[in-house]
Amino acid sequence: MTSIEYDSAVAGRARDALAAAGYTPTLVTGDGLAGYDKNAEYDRLIATCSVRYIPFPWLWQVRDGGTITVPLSGWMYGNAFAHLTLDDDGTASGRFLEDDVYFMTARSHGPPPMATPYLGIGERRSSRVDPRVLDEAAGLFVGQLAAPSAMKLGGGDEVVLLDVATGSQATTKPDPEGGWMVRQHGPLRLWDAVEDAVLAWQNAGSPHQSAYGLTVTRDRQYVWLGEPDGPSWDLPV
Repeated sequence: MTSIEYDSAVAGRARDALAAAGYTPTLVTGDGLAGYDKNAEYDRLIATCSVRYIPFPWLWQVRDGGTITVPLSGWMYGNAFAHLTLDDDGTASGRFLEDDVYFMTARSHGPPPMATPYLGIGERRSSRVDPRVLDEAAGLFVGQLAAPSAMKLGGGDEVVLLDVATGSQATTKPDPEGGWMVRQHGPLRLWDAVEDAVLAWQNAGSPHQSAYGLTVTRDRQYVWLGEPDGPSWDLPV
């Protein structure tokens, strides 16, 4: 068994506790996203941090037929618990589990600092979905798939999405005449993408994240709905 911890103080406490319990695994102080190739290949890799995408060293260090179990998260903090099996062609695929498990995000996968935005600008139209769907765990995960570099502020009827890569934004408000309005500004139409993903999810019966799966290849990492050839969204690798 090999365990990796980034924080040296935490690693030291873990080492003392394991020794007191009579266990002597290989303990490494370092970046878990890089794995530990000296003890590879591994049968199972279990991550106790959340990631935005699967680090490629994990694929290289887990044996064919081995598994990677890790919470997938993002900058909106939507989560799903991935369980992948390695194939002999170097790819990995699997469905998300029914367990709602997540941990703190790996430090290098967290969001960057956000500048103070000027909100409520851009083209205005009616929203095709209720913004409150992003208050639900599955709905938030789905919305995050569609806008992976966006951060979410607010909630309920009044949602703000800010894309930290392009400065694009989307803001929603209730429409006095019924329904909701959205304003969008910037090169990315964030709410258009979120609506498409949410509507696909709702048309499938608004299932739990376990209705989705994840496939990882050398060229692409993507989340799919239902089956690998179903609707899909690329992860921000």
